[in-house]
Formats: sequence, C-alpha cells, structure tokens
Amino acid sequence: MRQWLSVLCCLALAAAVLGGTSQVTAQGGGSIVGEVKFSGTPPAPKVVKVNKDNQACGDEKKSEELVVGANKGIKNAVVSVVGAKGPAPKPAQKPLLDQKGCQFQPHVLLLPAGAEVDIQNPDGVLHNIHTFSTANPSINKAQPKFKKVMTEKFEKPEIIKVQCDAHSWMLGWVVVQAHPHYAVTDEGGAFKLDNVPAGKHKVEVWHETLGKMTQEVEVKAGAPAKVTFELAKK
Repeated sequence: MRQWLSVLCCLALAAAVLGGTSQVTAQGGGSIVGEVKFSGTPPAPKVVKVNKDNQACGDEKKSEELVVGANKGIKNAVVSVVGAKGPAPKPAQKPLLDQKGCQFQPHVLLLPAGAEVDIQNPDGVLHNIHTFSTANPSINKAQPKFKKVMTEKFEKPEIIKVQCDAHSWMLGWVVVQAHPHYAVTDEGGAFKLDNVPAGKHKVEVWHETLGKMTQEVEVKAGAPAKVTFELAKK
C-alpha cells in the first residue's frame, strides 16, 4: 500500500512539474530581429561647414540626419513595439548626452521614462541646450565652458528634438519610452528587441527625415521573429 501511495505521489508531482513547465513556455517571450534599409539610391552624405569656435569644433561636420551604410542599412532609426506593456528598465549607468567636438553624441539617445541624463560639455566653449517637446517641459539653458555637466530628467514618453542655439549645425534627438521594447539601429541598420511577449504585435520604425512605418509581426516563444523595413526619401 505504501509503495502505491509513493508511486501516486511521484506521478502527481511529475504532472504538476510538467504542467507548470508547459504554462511557463506558453507565457514565455521571444525576440524581434531585423534591419532598417534605404529603398532606392541613397543621397550623398551632407557636409556642414563650421562657422564658429573652429578650434574646438573643427572646420566641417558630416550631417547625421541620414546615415546609410554600404548595405543600405540606416543608422539611428528607432524601432519599438506599439502599445507594449511593462516598465522600462532602469539603466545600469546614468545615460550621457555628450557634446564633444560640438556634436551631440549619441545622435539619438534612448531613455526610459523617468530617467535622469547627464549633459556633458567638454569643449571649453559655450553650448546652449534647447529641447522641443510637448509632453515634457522644454529645456533652454546655457551651458558655459566651466559648467561641465548638467543633469536633466524626462518623465514622459516622447520623441524630443535637441539643438544647440550657440552652434546651428548641432542637432540630436532624445527618445523616451515607457516600456522595455525599443532599440536604435546600428551602423548596418540592424536591431534586436528581446523578451517580447508571444503573440502578434505592431512594430514601428521612426527616422528623423524618413518618417514612420509599421509592420505586424508574430512572436513565438523562444524564437526570433525577423522583419525588414524599407524607408524611402519623401
């Protein structure tokens, strides 16, 4: 009798374990991987002449408003899951918006909502941080050469244009998201979104000069879903 009870207990335990494993797998997430490419012949890169503070800034700058690689991959496009849920992850280190050489680095800075950002001025010249936003309070602050770092906070999700009023060619973007499923493309136009819940999702790409595009993607647990966006000059 004891042997039968032992067997029944083992079977019940195994069923519970198997049932639990099945449930976790069904609720598990996958990833979305892909590329953002330029459709057609890419325009020649723009070069901007520097007309101020040349000793710190140089004589010219390559515009980053549209950077297309050899394989037609578009750099600095932001890819995100529309309507995604879940808190945005906290950065391991405080994000940094640098202005070294009179150029915003990175050109597109991704932030979780509520994050603080250090804005750095290592150039030894006057910069002026000017943001254009609607959900977050706009910033318009001088950053003289002795003020090496300013700290700002962005509470709400929004795509925010940033410029330096002291140097007309300086332009960048701060993209604030309230969920964890977003990324910016690398020099080859590639991106990856991890831990996306299984199911059908609308995925959006945004680029500062080429606009937006969406595609529907089905994510399966434990597997990568592949997608390619092709953006054209308007």
